[in-house]
Amino acid sequence: MAGFLIALVLCAFLAGLMALAIAYPNLPDVSELSHYRPKLPLRIYTAEGTLMAEFGEERRNMTPINEIPSAMKDAVLAIEDARFYEHGGVDYIGVARAALANLGREKSQGASTITMQVARTVYLSSEKTYTRKIYEILLTLKLEHLLSKDQILEIYMNQIFLGNRAYGFAAASETYFGKPLKDVTVAEAAMLAGIPKFPSSANPVANFARARERQLYIIDRMEEKGFISSAQAKEAKEQPIHIRPASNAPKVHAEYVAEMVRQMVFAQYGDQTYTRGLNVYTSLNGTDQLAAYKALRQGILNYERRQPYRGPEKFIELPKNAQERNEVIDDALADRPDIGDMLAVVVLEASARKVVAMRQGGDTIEITGSNLRATQSGLQSRAAPAIKIRPGAVIRVVKTDRDDWATAQLPEVEGALVALDPRNGAVKALVGGFDFDKNKFNHVTQAWRQPGSSFKPFIYSAALEKGFSPSTMINDTPMFFDASVTGGQPWEPKNYEGGFEGPMTMKRGLARSRNMISIRILQAISPQFGQEWVTRFGFEAAKHPPYLTMALGAGSVTPMQLAAGYAVFANGGYRVNPFLITRITDQSGKILVESQPTGLTEASRAIDARNAFITHTMLQEVARSGTAARAQATLKRPDIGGKTGTTNDSIDAWFAGYQPTLVAIAWMGYDTPRNLGSRETGGGLSLPIWINFMQSALKGVPVATSPTPEGVTRMGGDWYYDEYARGGGISNLDGAGLEPEEPDTDEMWSQDGASAAPHAGTGSAERSRILDMFRN
Repeated sequence: MAGFLIALVLCAFLAGLMALAIAYPNLPDVSELSHYRPKLPLRIYTAEGTLMAEFGEERRNMTPINEIPSAMKDAVLAIEDARFYEHGGVDYIGVARAALANLGREKSQGASTITMQVARTVYLSSEKTYTRKIYEILLTLKLEHLLSKDQILEIYMNQIFLGNRAYGFAAASETYFGKPLKDVTVAEAAMLAGIPKFPSSANPVANFARARERQLYIIDRMEEKGFISSAQAKEAKEQPIHIRPASNAPKVHAEYVAEMVRQMVFAQYGDQTYTRGLNVYTSLNGTDQLAAYKALRQGILNYERRQPYRGPEKFIELPKNAQERNEVIDDALADRPDIGDMLAVVVLEASARKVVAMRQGGDTIEITGSNLRATQSGLQSRAAPAIKIRPGAVIRVVKTDRDDWATAQLPEVEGALVALDPRNGAVKALVGGFDFDKNKFNHVTQAWRQPGSSFKPFIYSAALEKGFSPSTMINDTPMFFDASVTGGQPWEPKNYEGGFEGPMTMKRGLARSRNMISIRILQAISPQFGQEWVTRFGFEAAKHPPYLTMALGAGSVTPMQLAAGYAVFANGGYRVNPFLITRITDQSGKILVESQPTGLTEASRAIDARNAFITHTMLQEVARSGTAARAQATLKRPDIGGKTGTTNDSIDAWFAGYQPTLVAIAWMGYDTPRNLGSRETGGGLSLPIWINFMQSALKGVPVATSPTPEGVTRMGGDWYYDEYARGGGISNLDGAGLEPEEPDTDEMWSQDGASAAPHAGTGSAERSRILDMFRN
């Protein structure tokens, strides 16, 4: 009998050796773990270093073992492997226990050491078989031979999945507590250490009660194993745990910027973009970005409140059984995600005075009184079926300033706001639409829209090079052009407000945004010259055909283009190229790419300093007494300038404005162009957005004074080029027969500095052509 047992043991031993000889050569190469580099996401930051976006399947912060706090390591060791630093990688008693359990209960997995878990998570599948267990033990021994204990623990602490896309305890600390791992307490460390067993179902967001139960058990284990004292255990158990809900992840609301940056980085690094741990730092100012987001959103919602109610987004049938009803509501709202602060709900009860609705998860809310105003037409008894709010209707609600609820509807209109530093082109804020999840089309960079009257300053700037000045008298009287002049249909332009005001100065014409004045200017200087001139600001000639309609902004621009164009007036005549990325580093902080703005140099000069200066003074007048007078009245600072813009049939509404340190462009319109409303204008829609943004962005910014460039003279409250100050330019022209003050020389037609050469004839001939235009 003894001989039989010895033979049996010998056979088993030989079989084990044979299995080892077969399996060992097939084990994966683990040497790469000595230089462990997990998949790290792309992270994008504001200029101040605030995280605004992550891209990658795994949310992870690689943390060296010496930077992981003792409380976190102790909590993990207490629950996972208290003898980690003592055994050789395999707990043979635990393995035997698992084998017995497998024989008796459907291959139930036993306890594993930390090294075994590393082997399993890095190299093996999660299947529960004897073969995999053998490979796991062999890999464990191989890892223990190659790596130090600290290296193995570091891999585990950074590799393990902890729910909600968080890999590693550093990422989990940010995800669940909103704090860096170095700041976690014993109580928080114990809760994190309890997640690995059930990362999806028992994390503190998914099931706090279960996570709490596990935390208390781990605190007891930490005390039992001598990691903490009884007093520390008592204190940890009593400490309140504050969990950050998954929906409350830090938001700078820079989704459009993040997507722009992602595309730029992907073009450079390809698929490594999402695994290499790249950190991208942008020029974005976090405070300005939030102000831009709020200003645009408020402006769009203010407009939306004036629109008729279009009806619920969807109707569903509500079962009578409460549990079934809740399930149906959850399913319906899963397809209707929240859009920022606009939450989707399903109506349970509806009357003209009260609506009761349910959120996903079973929370009910009640809306009453004036808070129903936005959807009142849908609550009337005679409302059309398509717009009637009734039980089963999916509608939107928002939280009010009084901390109660109000009904709302998702806007159909879109908008954009972009702000940049005119001194170097750094983008400080960019919001490409009402909500990125609702519409990913970036209206700042992708929307080609007619700029309307916001384009007029570029035509006025061109006129300064042809002898015009802010005091040049131009006639605001009716005009008619046949097809040979317009390049299309006959055209009889009108002023937005109707009527005509007769002779007025060029400066007043811009402040009042009189269309006839702009057309007469472009007619005088020639559309061809106007087209060439606007390219100096970065506009594409092909987008602005050389017809008189260009005077009213009939071409196409993007808000980003317009911002760069206005930057030329703000900075004294220099062209800047907008940029977002300032530097890119790897996960260790090594700089891979660094972009330093070149600043303003003569090589980047677009227009003469005196042209920019005089155009700036005219744009200041727009903001002081013209169509944008609300700007100075609200902001109470004289260093701002800008121009409203409303296109034909009120399809696009703009405001383009600046202060010498910041240019901002606001736009509103429909993606499928249509009328915004008979009385909707850039001054009524986009200007308030711009003002709200600038109130925040310019807070604490000193009032700037623009230096007077050489070559200009002030007379009678207006600025002139020196050579035109005393009769050398076009000063007093109108279509009613007022004679111009003839210049003594042809100096105004000569080319010097930034002045443009005439396009036709000699100086006298060109001058006569312009004078004739005004007489006709």
